Amino acid sequence: MIVKLHIFAVLWGTYSYQLIPRIEECGLTCSQGFRCKRHISTSILNSFCRPAPASLSNVTLRNMKLWTAMKCTEGHECSLYLSIKGTLHLNENVHGMEICSLSMNTQKTQCVSVKVSRNPHVKLSGKKVKLQFNCFEVSAGQPVYVTMRTIPNYCGIQLNQEYYVEDCRNSDVGKNIPSCFAGKLAYEVDRAGQTILLNVSEVAQSVDYFVRLCHRRFVCEDVGSVTLVQRNDLVKSVSLPFTQPLPCLCIEAWPAIPDARRVQMCPFKNNTKALWDDIIYNAVTQTLTWEAACPIHVNVSLCRLMKMNDQCVDLLNSSKTAPEKVKYSRVDAHPRLCMKFMTKHGSWIRCPFAHENGQVWSMKVSMMEKEIQVSFISNTEAQFSVLVCNITEPSSCDSAGIHQSISVGGSVSSYVNISGKACGLDMCIQGLRTDVVYSVPTYVCGLPCAFSSQSQQHNETSFHILSAVAMLAVLVIMLALLGHQFLSVLHRKRKERKGATHTKTQRMKDIHSLH
Repeated sequence: MIVKLHIFAVLWGTYSYQLIPRIEECGLTCSQGFRCKRHISTSILNSFCRPAPASLSNVTLRNMKLWTAMKCTEGHECSLYLSIKGTLHLNENVHGMEICSLSMNTQKTQCVSVKVSRNPHVKLSGKKVKLQFNCFEVSAGQPVYVTMRTIPNYCGIQLNQEYYVEDCRNSDVGKNIPSCFAGKLAYEVDRAGQTILLNVSEVAQSVDYFVRLCHRRFVCEDVGSVTLVQRNDLVKSVSLPFTQPLPCLCIEAWPAIPDARRVQMCPFKNNTKALWDDIIYNAVTQTLTWEAACPIHVNVSLCRLMKMNDQCVDLLNSSKTAPEKVKYSRVDAHPRLCMKFMTKHGSWIRCPFAHENGQVWSMKVSMMEKEIQVSFISNTEAQFSVLVCNITEPSSCDSAGIHQSISVGGSVSSYVNISGKACGLDMCIQGLRTDVVYSVPTYVCGLPCAFSSQSQQHNETSFHILSAVAMLAVLVIMLALLGHQFLSVLHRKRKERKGATHTKTQRMKDIHSLH
């Protein structure tokens, strides 16, 4: 593998720096002693061959060689020519050669007829003459198909060869051929004004330039008109208006000469998020379509947007891979039904029904005396299923065995009744549209169990009342005991004070009696 890479590098280096042979003038030359006269061949008669005489052999034409030549003027403007060399074995039935060059790009054909003559006293039969012609002008990188045949044209006596002219990667061609002077582009984007200001530099001074915006697909397709920049105006900026900053929107510039090399720049090549907004829904056919404005390899799927964590869970059998267009039939226009786009650069989610003024249908759950009433209202005729399920994961709900179907027509409400036992924190009622292929369910979860909760509330109220009465009774008893004890202490203290007072009075009387 390393040896192959080294060989490739050597060959590439040889190709890149190969010098093209120069010529001062194009023309025709032939071997010494022969006179060759050329004229441009426009007749198609020589295209039809005739049976070859027995004296002719397949070696009548030999040694065809092709190479590129360059002719330059004093102003350093150069052009490329195809040099063709071959050997013609003369015969009394052959008196010349026709050389044709077919451009495989444009299907344009150039032909020249060469007639050979010599001193009329010398026979030409058996002689061979070498011819060289280098006046077929070619362009850089052009593939050509060269044909060499006898005059007259004999069947089976012909040489053919394909040839590829050196392109602008060859340093000699790239520096001297005007079609390779693509120049350099510098631009500024005015997003508010939706314009691109372009400057072209390092270009041939004597050449006008074309600039345009295009959408790069298999070829770059025009966006707006092509602008011709005069050679004297190349120092000025060119304003190119755009409507949408798409990743395939490119600037293209090239010299105003045939088969010129073009240079491209794509200012918004990383702005892939602009591709995901072209979603169209047909309410009549219930068809959801996405068509990319630019070619891109993307995996598209429908998904259900979750309320809890904003994740989008893929709908079953909705994944599709397409370069430009995806179409889904019989799609329910639900606010949480979205499209997910995944590329090697990331993923994006678009919900085309999230901002609708009103839902196509809605589900309502009401608690009745012993049942739960599930009602639907739909703007169109539709069919729904009602399922009681048990939440196991954020994105799944296992059936609890209760399932019913209902048809809804117009804007009139329709309903079904299910058992009131379908209640509790982990229980949900799921409503799902079933007359479409792609739909998103609606859930109502955590319904209160009405009857048990009323009984429990009554019992809890009675318990609270009895507890309050008991506490009040205990408080009264404690207050009574405290009051009784307080009165007893107070009575005893009064009694003690009264006894002390009586004793003191008696003593005073005794003292007075002594006196």
